[in-house]
Amino acid sequence: MTASTSAGGGRGPGAGDDGYEPDPHRWRALWVTLVAGFMSLLDVTIVAVALPTIQRDLHASPAQVQWVVSGYALTFALALVTAGRLGDALDRRRIFLLALGCFVLFSAACGAAPDITLLVAARLAQGLAAGFMAPQNSALIQQLFRGAERGRAFGFFGATVGISSAAGPIVGGSLLALASGPQGWRWIFYVNVPLGVLAVLLGRRLLPRTRRSGRGHVDLPGVLLLGLGVLAVMYPLVQAESGGIGRLWWLFPAGAAVLALFVRWQRRLVARDAEPLLDPRLFTTVRGYAVGAGVGTLYFIGFSGVWLVFALFYQHGLGFSPLRSGLAVTPFALGSASAAVVAGRLVDRFGRLLTVCGLAGVIVGLGGTALLLRFAPLDTAAWIAAPALFLGGVGGGFVVSPNITMTLRDVPVRMAGAAGGALQTGQRLGAAVGTAALPGLYYLVLGSGDDYRAAVVTALGAALVGMAASLALAVSDCRRDRRARRPGRPCPDEVAHHPVHARQS
Repeated sequence: MTASTSAGGGRGPGAGDDGYEPDPHRWRALWVTLVAGFMSLLDVTIVAVALPTIQRDLHASPAQVQWVVSGYALTFALALVTAGRLGDALDRRRIFLLALGCFVLFSAACGAAPDITLLVAARLAQGLAAGFMAPQNSALIQQLFRGAERGRAFGFFGATVGISSAAGPIVGGSLLALASGPQGWRWIFYVNVPLGVLAVLLGRRLLPRTRRSGRGHVDLPGVLLLGLGVLAVMYPLVQAESGGIGRLWWLFPAGAAVLALFVRWQRRLVARDAEPLLDPRLFTTVRGYAVGAGVGTLYFIGFSGVWLVFALFYQHGLGFSPLRSGLAVTPFALGSASAAVVAGRLVDRFGRLLTVCGLAGVIVGLGGTALLLRFAPLDTAAWIAAPALFLGGVGGGFVVSPNITMTLRDVPVRMAGAAGGALQTGQRLGAAVGTAALPGLYYLVLGSGDDYRAAVVTALGAALVGMAASLALAVSDCRRDRRARRPGRPCPDEVAHHPVHARQS
């Protein structure tokens, strides 16, 4: 018997699901999902270093070539919650493999695109496939693992998120260096094909089938409302470099109004005992979910934006090649990868405290990096800043995977896909804000006097504000947990039976 029922992390809802037996292939299945997740998240940033080459080769305008990056991010975010709900209602394995196959197909289409229009269309489709694949990753971890094993699994997942986000410029620069020439950018997309085909073949053999959890019904009005709301909020952000925020600012309040209607509709479905797209009780009754979603969203505002800022500073300010620019931020990726795996083993013992310490480490590391880039000699600034970047990466490793574990560990597995999709949607929205605001701030400061040092310090300072807000939220949750654990009070792990958990089986 495979682990087709809940694996609730040994605590809270889902922890004691009857009939659970460890799947003998669970660790190998995990690596299949991690490889697929790595490819999908890597493609958010890997293309950025190739945009000048793509623009020259396909004779594209700056606005057109920007859609190669922003179009992928947009469709990725739009698909997440709906894809998670479909995985919960139908079969996560089937949706994961179908989405992975489409991702491979559209990656090949991107590499073969003869003009910018077809490249953008293929990237939109590739982002949609990635969005359908991503929530199945966290849901499958919840399904396959329990207790300390789940923490370890989420540690690997967190390392994958951290490495893929930070390694995009490195991998992209390396591929451009190896595949020289005007057509070399195509290998940035072709590299997904052999890895993806291998993952599909292994996934068909190793991934467990799942029972239908729920009634097989998908809330189509909810899908429409959520999609329109997320689109309205994200569209001005992905158009930021062409003045989208100034022209389309009215979409922000319009999107907020649509999302408010979405919340109201979801509550109405719950009151009718119907199946919502995203159960609002996840945020009100599942311990740690609302806080974790907030911490992740605020953290990704700073985390995602700094890579573009570093690329702009190193390549334009210091004259680095794309490869050398990527290597300059490698210490962060190394620190994040090593710390995330360790954090996965410690989260059951230390809980939210790990996130607090991690955020403090990121703030100190990036703050130190900003000071060194401001005052160190220009010819050695990147290398002098490497230890501070490594410290920031170690801190980042203690943020992502523990936060994912703390956010999702008490979510009933029948809702794991939608919950993971909503969590990642918040992260994608945060990333969109960061990648629009931080480079915009960088250019704003640069335009007043070509002071690259002042520009990078100002942008990094803005990133630290978002991370400080995330730290304040994590500290508040940590204190709440400590008060709840005082003698005479019920342990927070002793979650009361609530309607959100009533239909576990």
